[in-house]
Amino acid sequence: MDNEQYSTVTSIKSWAEADRPREKLLTHGRTVLSDAELIAILIGSGTQALSAIDVGKNILSAVNNDLNHLAKFSVKELMKFRGIGQAKAISIIAALELGRRRKESAVQEKPKIISSQDAYELLKAVMLDLNHEEFWVIMLNRANRVIRMKRVSSGGISGTVADVKVIFKEAIDQMASALILAHNHPSGNRNPSDQDIRLTRKMKESGQLLDIPVLDHIIFTEDKYYSFADEAML
Repeated sequence: MDNEQYSTVTSIKSWAEADRPREKLLTHGRTVLSDAELIAILIGSGTQALSAIDVGKNILSAVNNDLNHLAKFSVKELMKFRGIGQAKAISIIAALELGRRRKESAVQEKPKIISSQDAYELLKAVMLDLNHEEFWVIMLNRANRVIRMKRVSSGGISGTVADVKVIFKEAIDQMASALILAHNHPSGNRNPSDQDIRLTRKMKESGQLLDIPVLDHIIFTEDKYYSFADEAML
């Protein structure tokens, strides 16, 4: 039988490296990939006659390229497409569900800190009822909305150590535009110690060098707080 009667589909592995979905993502970033290429990465392989991208195109064509419509498909419905078994169908559904959850969580607006009282109220969730000292950092974006809160150290009843390098590494990793420092005094005494004052000055100077300003340092107690900013100590 003449083999030329049969057309051969070139597999993704034999494509030029720059045209392969995974390599394109690594080289050029995820935004340059088409929806079909992203599906191809999810399913990993196609069939003897169809590349993974062709399978992705067929799926998208069936839903008029509407990912919201695709997200409603069940495992059984996805398995009707040639090249999609149960495991691949589950991968597609899981990816779309993650996207839905991300969209849902993005709707929840991050809290905005415009005063020391705002910071104190936010800190209650992590510092109330502690019988030992902890040091926390609130990382903010340019709009003073909270990017992340992180505990950077935990100590005993009388003190804890905060490492300036660790704090600013975390701030840089989170691409923070500003910081609010915070630690608690289980004794109930809200006044800063000499060590608190020295650390705050050191943090302020480091923040100025890195263009990540320290906006405040809150000393937390159960029913009141001390704000370095409010007391013109910053």
